[in-house]
Amino acid sequence: MFNIEEQIKIIKRGTVEIINEEELKKKLEKGRPLVVKAGFDPTAPDLHLGHTVLLRKMRHFQELGHKVVFLIGDFTARIGDPSGRSEMRKPLSQEEIERNASTYKRQFFKVLDPEKTIVAYNSQWLEKLSFADVIKLAGRFTVAQFLEREDFAKRFSEGRPIGLHEILYPVAQAYDSVALEADVELGGTDQKFNLLVGRELQRYFGQEPQIAILMPILEGLDGVQKMSKSLGNYVGIDEPPLEMFGKLMSIPDSLMMKYFELLTDFSMEEIEGFRKGLEEGKIHPKELKMMLAFNIVKTYHSEKDALEAQEEFNKIFSKKETPSEIPLKLFKEDSKDLIELLVEGGLAPSKSEAKRLVSQGGVRIDGVRVEDISYVVDLTKERVLQVGKRKFLKVKGGTS
Repeated sequence: MFNIEEQIKIIKRGTVEIINEEELKKKLEKGRPLVVKAGFDPTAPDLHLGHTVLLRKMRHFQELGHKVVFLIGDFTARIGDPSGRSEMRKPLSQEEIERNASTYKRQFFKVLDPEKTIVAYNSQWLEKLSFADVIKLAGRFTVAQFLEREDFAKRFSEGRPIGLHEILYPVAQAYDSVALEADVELGGTDQKFNLLVGRELQRYFGQEPQIAILMPILEGLDGVQKMSKSLGNYVGIDEPPLEMFGKLMSIPDSLMMKYFELLTDFSMEEIEGFRKGLEEGKIHPKELKMMLAFNIVKTYHSEKDALEAQEEFNKIFSKKETPSEIPLKLFKEDSKDLIELLVEGGLAPSKSEAKRLVSQGGVRIDGVRVEDISYVVDLTKERVLQVGKRKFLKVKGGTS
């Protein structure tokens, strides 16, 4: 259905670098489906929009008729990817890895076609390697090569520890490419070193080296740092429609075009039209952001959900009204410390974060701002807690 040039155009959308494009053309000219691999270590329980940058590129390959492998790094998650890290990761338990992997399997099919996706676990081959095998693989590289990495070089110069197991991580990831005989590996720009190690190890095993396709890192809601759950600047693909819509409406205007390109199916010609309309003042930024939020919510939920989220958002933020439906949480006590209430009600992840929210004026009770971290809430009647602009919860005590 697609000639080589058309395939290249689709593949190149949103990419930062292809190593290298000429080799990619030669692989495509062979006329067989390429094995396209992307690995995801299950180090967190949920996928967010930052992960979907790779997932959407995988879907592009599926639509072009290629063989896509969603690789769950259940073995490499035990090591922890050192890419971009200023310190060593804390190891995850096997239970955590299995639980996170189970969530991933459910969520990534919101983007990928389940009938065209191969799901693999790298423990299938990495657990079978002997210590002698690992020494043989590691012997293909030098310590100097690994210390050229920016993250390792910085930690080394600052006297921060670099675990020997961290140096083995790129070798393990590279062996994944050998085991799968990958033609293409996808990764963020922070994965460049790891993907190139994969090319080198494939050559050693007599395989044609994979094409490394590097995708941009998606900034989070703050517009500065990489989208991350730990930084709180993320949009989870499993979040409720209104929560997702509200978060997307909060992104800086400067991020809109990048989000359109990496997270939606609008053509590049349409996106260029949006950009020009903004520059010439023919399109209002809020109008365009509403379109962006609507389309992303529709992708991960439904058009009906997106419409309802948009209407509810306008009601809350434009008309300054409370949501139509607010969940109710019951407590046994007739009164409770506000900080405890926020944590137990799921409005704040920790007491320290709850105190920060209160002291910065981000918490209201029945529409009235409360800034006293020692405030005790009367629960003899139903109260409405509000955190920020998007989170609401009804609370009531005195229940047995």
